[in-house]
Amino acid sequence: MARIVIISLAILAIAVTSLVHTTSAETIVVGDSLGWLVPPGGDLAYGTWAAINKFTVGDVLLFNFTSGEQDVARVTKEAYLTCNSTNPISLKTTGPANFTLDATGEYFFICTIYAHCLLGQRLAIYVTASGPNPAPHPYLPPAAPAPVSPRAPVTYTVGDGLGWLVPPGGEFAYMTWAYNKTFMVEDILVFNFVEGLQDVALVTKEAYETCNTSSTIQVWSTSPGKILINSTGDYFFTSTYPRHCILGQQLAIRVVSSSGTTDHGTAPSSSIAGPPSSSSTGSPVTEGPATSPPPASSSSSRVIAGFFITLVSIAMAVF
Repeated sequence: MARIVIISLAILAIAVTSLVHTTSAETIVVGDSLGWLVPPGGDLAYGTWAAINKFTVGDVLLFNFTSGEQDVARVTKEAYLTCNSTNPISLKTTGPANFTLDATGEYFFICTIYAHCLLGQRLAIYVTASGPNPAPHPYLPPAAPAPVSPRAPVTYTVGDGLGWLVPPGGEFAYMTWAYNKTFMVEDILVFNFVEGLQDVALVTKEAYETCNTSSTIQVWSTSPGKILINSTGDYFFTSTYPRHCILGQQLAIRVVSSSGTTDHGTAPSSSIAGPPSSSSTGSPVTEGPATSPPPASSSSSRVIAGFFITLVSIAMAVF
């Protein structure tokens, strides 16, 4: 009998501990190391940051900013969309500032100083009830929906207005951009970057995951880099400049045929293995339309190392 009581108490203790763990509030630093300021990436910076974080009732948002140069106001959705700071719900002018998330639903924050909101210093989040945290997922390239309807080729500008650079939101910026996009054979990727400060390298999956660009498949050093995708499979892009890959300048996509299928089987990277030669007809990518720059030799790539944390399965799906 005593043994049963002890076991029951042990189970109860484990359950209580688990409950405390899953419902404990967290202090979440807005923008992480970026802080709260006018972001260099515009709206994408805090949008990306919010998309890869989970907010639950009881959590505390911590806004780190310089008093007198920034502030933070909680506003309505309408005020957020129009950057109208005339009647905020609450305003804090001394940094760092804390906001406790005391109810579920949408929260909107902006900076009221000058044109800071219009320049991207604003944040929208959705708060859920507290509960068990989802288990982390291993990295996988974004999966395309299947099947997909045939369509005309699409030209995608990588990162849209952000362009191709070391993103202020870290590695999740380009994951966010690629999420929910369907890439098909004959689509074109356009990489806009500053020549001499950035480049684009097509690499294997292994090189992508380790940020090892000592052996690239193809490199574009002239902007804009226009890349025509001419076969299905997984494609991995990064920059060969030191630490750019480690800091998040990398993109993984999955290309499907018009039927919504890929041709690769066991090894995703096999569809892009082997550097194409100038006479090759089987390269998975080619130069875009006539305006596209010639590819730089892979021998011009620079060596860097390291890589990124788990993809949260481009975890915008959670949001």
